[in-house]
Amino acid sequence: MEVPMKEFKEFANRKTQAGGKTYTVEEAVETIGFGRFHILLLFIMGSTSIAEAMEIMLLAVISPVIRCEWLLEEWQVAMVTTMVFLGFMAFSGVWGYLADRYGRWMILLISTVWSTYYSGVTSFAHTYGWFVFLRSMVGSGVAGHSQGFILMTEFMPSKYRGRILPLGQIFWLTGSTIEILLAYLIVPTLGWRWLVRISTIPSIILLLVFKCIPESARYSVSVGNTQNAKQTLSYIAKMNRSSLPQGTLIETETAKRGRILDLVDSEYRRTTLQCWFIWLGTAFAYYGLVLTSSELLENNVVCGSSKHANLHNSLETCHCKMFEAADYQTMVISTLGEFMFVPFSPFVIETLGRCRSLALTMGASGFFFLLLNICTNRALLTTLLFVLRALVSANFIIVYIYTAEVYPTNIRSFGLGSCSSMARIGAMVAPFIAQVLLATQPIVALCLFSGVCLICSVLAFTLPIETKGRAMQEIKPPSDGE
Repeated sequence: MEVPMKEFKEFANRKTQAGGKTYTVEEAVETIGFGRFHILLLFIMGSTSIAEAMEIMLLAVISPVIRCEWLLEEWQVAMVTTMVFLGFMAFSGVWGYLADRYGRWMILLISTVWSTYYSGVTSFAHTYGWFVFLRSMVGSGVAGHSQGFILMTEFMPSKYRGRILPLGQIFWLTGSTIEILLAYLIVPTLGWRWLVRISTIPSIILLLVFKCIPESARYSVSVGNTQNAKQTLSYIAKMNRSSLPQGTLIETETAKRGRILDLVDSEYRRTTLQCWFIWLGTAFAYYGLVLTSSELLENNVVCGSSKHANLHNSLETCHCKMFEAADYQTMVISTLGEFMFVPFSPFVIETLGRCRSLALTMGASGFFFLLLNICTNRALLTTLLFVLRALVSANFIIVYIYTAEVYPTNIRSFGLGSCSSMARIGAMVAPFIAQVLLATQPIVALCLFSGVCLICSVLAFTLPIETKGRAMQEIKPPSDGE
């Protein structure tokens, strides 16, 4: 009882010094409300998704080029994507662990520098082995970009989280669309190496504007740095032309931070285990669809033939079949499908709640994956891909919001990082299903994507904690025996 008594005395002293008036970061954030700072926060932290999306979409648009340049087999092309997500998986938990100890802002800065550097170096790779290694290092750095979402979540008033956070998906869609358009313009003229170099520009710009956003006040308070938290909250209040609550900011320091056991104790075990599989399935479906789209457009495997069959046969020995203008156009259209859910997402998420919304979009994703088994014309295929991209994108929006809300501050980054690591397992498997199995057994591949989505739908519906309207937890309550 020695430690609890010490904490009680410290708390009592703070209450006395404040004359009985105290407030938490949650209360300060709610009092300040939504304003100009949050708009700036959305644009800067949301732009980390532009950089991430461009790096991920890059894999899809240059796959035909590197296959031709290095005469790669299908499994070698798939291995590039797998190794990128292996780096992502290995470092997601590491960045989250470090962010809970050294701050979200610092880790976001370091990881962005990391990914930008290795992405630029990739353009000088002259062998397949070096290319794979350097792209895996890019994936390792991009894994830390999720701290931008954590910062947005921790600064956002509760009633605006379900309305504003889904809008961050617009930045991801913007990055994906930009990358496809750049590939269309640059690859045929300057080549894929210049595409890689130009794709690093958004990350370089981000490094210059990160200084406009402070460290999370919730993190600062959780490590005992109440003075820095107070300065941050005062800066936000001034920028929003608001004011802080009267009294003293309560310190909620904790000695135990970001432990794996906290994620699987009696309070969060079921939530964590279900979230891990849901994240795995979400990434499996999303990146699987991105790669499946290019394969369906390139080879028309469901119908068992290609409109370019003669060209394909003549070039089969050198593995060359580049994207044409129509392929880029269809990729843009299907990517724009992700915008379809954005206008409705705040209403759906706030009306149905996080769990039921995720169950709905996951179930619909599974259904539309089954529809891809139908041999159809290019127009209807594009429509199906358009709708399916909207659904798998919605899955990511909702699961990101839910995970960031469900865990307390001292394990929030670690919790999101661990879920992101599980997602990369799904992303690592996806290329072999979408680029290897799909080429020989398309029905099996598409039904596998569908089945995983349907399982995730059931898991989402049965999640034990609903975070709609729930205040973000500042500190994890001690478990029995601690």
